[in-house]
Amino acid sequence: MTVTDWIGRTLGERVVSYTEADAILYALAVGAPADRLDLVFEDRLRVLPTFGLTLAQWAPDILAREGVFDNRSVHGSQELEVAKPLPRAGELRLSARVGNVWDKGSAAVFEVIIECDEFTATWSIFAPGAGGFGGERGPSRPAAPPRADIRRVPLQTFPTQAALYRLTGDRHHIHIDPEASARIGQPVPILQGLCTLAAATLPIAAARGAHPADLTRLSGRFSGPVVPGDLLEIETWGDEGGFAVLHGEDVVIDGGVALFS
Repeated sequence: MTVTDWIGRTLGERVVSYTEADAILYALAVGAPADRLDLVFEDRLRVLPTFGLTLAQWAPDILAREGVFDNRSVHGSQELEVAKPLPRAGELRLSARVGNVWDKGSAAVFEVIIECDEFTATWSIFAPGAGGFGGERGPSRPAAPPRADIRRVPLQTFPTQAALYRLTGDRHHIHIDPEASARIGQPVPILQGLCTLAAATLPIAAARGAHPADLTRLSGRFSGPVVPGDLLEIETWGDEGGFAVLHGEDVVIDGGVALFS
């Protein structure tokens, strides 16, 4: 199959089930403390909306297994639109498809869209070597909106975080095996981008006086690596939910938006 054959291609449906324990493990993996009983205790549990992304991980993995892109590909950005809360336990019927495939010349960007009654999630995967097929380049990155009333809050990752997050479904070797991470130029295993993105929603919600389970929209571009144990800083601003995540002077998540009901 050529790259263009994947545009609009259906990736199938899957019914995915989970338990309260799965949702609690996820909350712990993205940094919920043990005293947040509404996130880690089944009697009071509210499921974090970003947990749905782990249930949908199978869809972009299909393209990897089919050899659509190789191990140089990276998760470029993520979007999540929440329609209604996830139940404490149960099953979701997910459908997946490839949206647009943009031609960036030396690379292609694949959009993988997963939908269910509870949410719609879109993975954008940057695939070096897959471009040059004569397709549309795609929309340009929008200009950054003005930042007013910036608030800064810390985000402390922890040394075992990537290993713990792997148990929620992302088993990519670069997050656990130094030999694998070295092949992409990282001397030690790095934290999953989706883990960093989800972890950021907890302090952002607190800074805005919201509950993290009331997330309605989330997006962000992954622009730099995070090593488990790094102390990060979140800058959040404005009524439109803008945020960025930094490690020192380096931006690791850019163009972020997090909105809560």
